[in-house]
Amino acid sequence: MTLDFKFLSLLFVSTQLGLALAQDAPSTAPSTAKLDPAMDVNKAAADRLDWHDVTKWGVEGRILPEQKRVQWFDRLPASAEGSVTSNVWNLSRDSAGMMVRFRTDASAIHVHYKLKKSNLAMAHMPATGVSGVDFYARDTDGKWKWVQVAKPASQEVKVEVISGLAPGEREYAAYLPLYNGVEFLSIGVKQGSKFQGLAPREKPIVFYGTSITHGASASRPGMVHTAILGRRFDLPVANLGFSGNGKMDKAVGDVLVQIDAAAYVIDCLPNMNAGEVAAKCIPLVKQIRAAKPDAPIILVEDRRNTNDWITPARSKHHTSNHAALQKAFETLQSDGVKNLHYIPGDHLYGDDTEGATDGSHANDLGFMRQAEIFEPVIRKAL
Repeated sequence: MTLDFKFLSLLFVSTQLGLALAQDAPSTAPSTAKLDPAMDVNKAAADRLDWHDVTKWGVEGRILPEQKRVQWFDRLPASAEGSVTSNVWNLSRDSAGMMVRFRTDASAIHVHYKLKKSNLAMAHMPATGVSGVDFYARDTDGKWKWVQVAKPASQEVKVEVISGLAPGEREYAAYLPLYNGVEFLSIGVKQGSKFQGLAPREKPIVFYGTSITHGASASRPGMVHTAILGRRFDLPVANLGFSGNGKMDKAVGDVLVQIDAAAYVIDCLPNMNAGEVAAKCIPLVKQIRAAKPDAPIILVEDRRNTNDWITPARSKHHTSNHAALQKAFETLQSDGVKNLHYIPGDHLYGDDTEGATDGSHANDLGFMRQAEIFEPVIRKAL
C-alpha cells in the first residue's frame, strides 16, 4: 500500500512536470496566411517596401513623452516604477490606447512589429484585440472609418494588412495592441509611395480605469470606448486602464497631474467597493484639482454586470458603489470643486443583457453603448 502510494505520487509529480514543460516549450504558430490568406505577404513583395519606424515621429497615448522610458512603448515613464504598485507597473507595459497617425498614397499597407508576450489571446478576448494592430483611415468626408486589423499568429508579425486600396493620399491611424506590449513597430509601403508620419496631438482626454478601460474584451483595439470617443471628438486619448488595479491610487494621481489633459475621466469603480470609494475618491479628485484648476473631471459609476438581474449579491454591490460615488460627488460639489461631471452606470452596457462577453467585460456592442453615454457628458465638459 505504501509503495503504491509513493508510486502514484511520483507518477502525479512527473505528469505535472511534463505538462509544465510542454506548456513552456515553444510551439509552431500557424501562418498568418492560414488564418487569413488575404493577409499573406511574400518575401519578394516585402523586399520592395519602404519601412517607416513609428518611433521617429511619435505615438499618441504615450503620456509624458519627454520622460525616460524603460522601453519606448511603455505607457508610464520610468519614474513611476516603484511608486505605483508592481501590478500597475507591469500592466503599464501594455500598449493599450496607443495610436499612431500617418499619411500615404500607397495602395497597400504592411506592418512589422514584435510583441512582448508570446500569449497572443485570452480565453475571453481574441488575438486581434489582445495583440493586433488596428487600422482606420479618414474618408473624403473627414470621418474615421475602419480599414483592417492585423491578425497575429506569432510573436513577431510582418504582414500585408490590406491591398487594393482606392487611389489617393489619405490619413491613417493604427491602434496598438491592448493587452500586449510592443518592442518595435514599423509601417511598410511600396517603394516610391508618398509617406508622412504625423506628430502626436497634444492635450489628450485621459481615462483612468480598470480592465474595461484597458480594453477587455474588445475584438480589436479600435473598438474600445476610449478609442471610439477619440475618433468622435477627433482628439488624442491616453488610456490608463490597469486590469484589476484601477483603484483611485494617489501614486497614479501623481502621474495624472503631470499630464496636460483636455479632461480626466475617472472610471475605477469596477475594481473597488463602497468603502474604498468613500475613502479614495475625494482625495484623488482634490489632488487633480489642486494641480489642474480648470481641467474637467468626470466621475463614472461602474457598469452593472449583465447578469446582475439574477445575482442579487452582485446587484447589491453595484448599488452600494453607485451610492458611495454619488455621495462623494455631492460632497465635492459642496466643497466648491468646479467643473466636475458625472456619468451614471446603470445603462452603460444597455438593458438587454447583451453588452458583455462574460457579464463583466464589454463586448464590442457594450463598448459602443458606453461611448454613446460618455459622449454627451464629455462633450459638455470640453
